[in-house]
Amino acid sequence: MGGRGERFDEDLLTNVLSEFARTLTGRYDVSEVLYRLAEHVIAVLGVRGAGVSVVDEHGQLRPVTGINELTLMLETVEEQFQEGPCVDAFRQGEVIVVERIEREVARWPKWATEALRRDVHGVLGLPLVVREQSIGAMNVYSGEPRQWDETEIRVARILTDIGAGFVANASELEASQRTTQQLREALESRIIIEQAKGIISVHQQCSIDEAFRILRDHSRRHSVGLRAVAQAVVQLGLRPEGRQQRRADV
Repeated sequence: MGGRGERFDEDLLTNVLSEFARTLTGRYDVSEVLYRLAEHVIAVLGVRGAGVSVVDEHGQLRPVTGINELTLMLETVEEQFQEGPCVDAFRQGEVIVVERIEREVARWPKWATEALRRDVHGVLGLPLVVREQSIGAMNVYSGEPRQWDETEIRVARILTDIGAGFVANASELEASQRTTQQLREALESRIIIEQAKGIISVHQQCSIDEAFRILRDHSRRHSVGLRAVAQAVVQLGLRPEGRQQRRADV
């Protein structure tokens, strides 16, 4: 079974918690934190994907992170039909544990069919809770049927709670802004980031997944927020170099 041979990386988890602790002491962008949350979950748990969705003003879940094509497509289906583990986790305020998606087709017919078509077979749905209120949820995708053990679920829950805590803390730091505004900004950031990925993909003739890596690498190298880099790509004509291009220029 997947999961038994894919135990989480304890050293990496320690580094992730340390990074989040340092970030919490200063000003930060909520969208950036949620992207980092999804990336960290993928790395720590050794899974194929992870994605965060938040509730909009109409009470509908909408994805705010597009780490790779897999998560982008599955969460688009989840948003369109408002069905899937993320939706249930959000509505119930509980962790949804799925070892075999094959068994859940009747429960989530459209979402489960799409997940299986993309070779996703296990999933966790975890609620993002602020002050006992669900504000969104995160999906964690395994490429194999997975017997999620208690430690893995606990680690995923800790990271999700940290992400929710950042949203709540941002609201406290900016007394003039409400949590819903923070979430709206995260949704807006997702749009500009997706536009930037498309532009880079065409310019570099690479996949959307590679375009995101190029965007993220540029953000890290220059210590600039992901949204700011995306805006520069869309609005100012910035064209970050891919790794192969940088090596060729050396």
